Amino acid sequence: MDDERSEPMNSGRPKTTKRWAAVILGTAAVLATSVQCGTANDEAGSAQPAGSIPPPHSSAASSRPSSNTPSPSPRAEQAPSPGCEAVIAGMSPRQRLAQLVVVGVNAGDPQATVKLVRDQQVGGIFLGGNETALLQNRALDEVQRAAKIPVSVAIDEEGGRVQRIDALDGDMPSARKMATTLTPAQVRAKAAERGRQMRARGVTVDYAPDADITDQPDRDIVGDRSFGANPEVARKYVLAFAQGLRDAGVQPVLKHFPGHGHATGDSHKGLVRTPPLASLRKVDLVPYRDIGDYGEIGVMVGHLDVPDLTGGTPSTLSAPAYRLLRKDYAFDGPVITDDLGAMKAITAQYPLPAAVLKALQAGADQALWSSGGNVGTVLTTLEQALASGDLPAARVTEALTRVLTAKRACG
Repeated sequence: MDDERSEPMNSGRPKTTKRWAAVILGTAAVLATSVQCGTANDEAGSAQPAGSIPPPHSSAASSRPSSNTPSPSPRAEQAPSPGCEAVIAGMSPRQRLAQLVVVGVNAGDPQATVKLVRDQQVGGIFLGGNETALLQNRALDEVQRAAKIPVSVAIDEEGGRVQRIDALDGDMPSARKMATTLTPAQVRAKAAERGRQMRARGVTVDYAPDADITDQPDRDIVGDRSFGANPEVARKYVLAFAQGLRDAGVQPVLKHFPGHGHATGDSHKGLVRTPPLASLRKVDLVPYRDIGDYGEIGVMVGHLDVPDLTGGTPSTLSAPAYRLLRKDYAFDGPVITDDLGAMKAITAQYPLPAAVLKALQAGADQALWSSGGNVGTVLTTLEQALASGDLPAARVTEALTRVLTAKRACG
């Protein structure tokens, strides 16, 4: 996802390139604590915003999972942790499903966002474009107060062509420029500074860093958004940027799995094809190697056709692509789709409700659409699929457990 190439709900083309009273008593204390939003007084040791990850001095935020952290394991997909099980038991089917969607909002209309969260109780919102009203004057505090479960607040903040708060907090260089002018330690520090700025404004998730490997010209579809063409070097910078965000209490999301850097075309215009899987493993998938090194992160899956893996289906809707990430790369954190509502690789083939359903069936934990709207229709479609068994209850519980755990709403 990058809002350089997509349009958020009710906003113009961006110039910079993209809680319920019936929750059972056993979990009320958890929810009451996690719904607190971050404060702008970050230098004074402000509280973290809802849904964020703890800073590195916390036992739950070491670079590798600790005994105090929900650790990835082969059995994690079979049963939720007791804390999450209790929270989930208190939710209706529709409430569970709503936590699995991330919806684009108009960042210039805070009250519309409050209404969306209050009415639909979506799990996450995405702020695209150049409007910044939601990022000022603690506007996101009211959004969090409308949520029965903390809502994740995501933006694209890579630097360069893809950034959201440059008008508020200054410009950040592109990934390519950082990799050629800064050391990994300096990039970690810069990402931590940017993360603190985002966190102070109420942002909890950053769809960054871009982990694609490429030598494309700067303005190509990935181009200078990549840390470089050498996968080993680029991985060091991807890791550093992700660690910096985590240092600041913002969840990083690596993208676009399994690798857009050598794919042909632009998934905003149609389905694109990558080299064969064996080639991806040697180059494009290197940043996902030893993924436990990153600590608690998310991964975004792109609309990419891997010929010998997905067979003409976008990775976002392909079960083999999610198995590759879960099994071969041992990732058990939350996985989100790239934009399902504004990219022709998806919209040319599927209406939004069908695309969201297919993504969750395939293995996504969160389905994203930046264009906003259609929430009721999507949730009704998912409810019907859950009731009929087309969307297995175990798949919903698995995804919901990851989403709630990432937001510190259970576990």
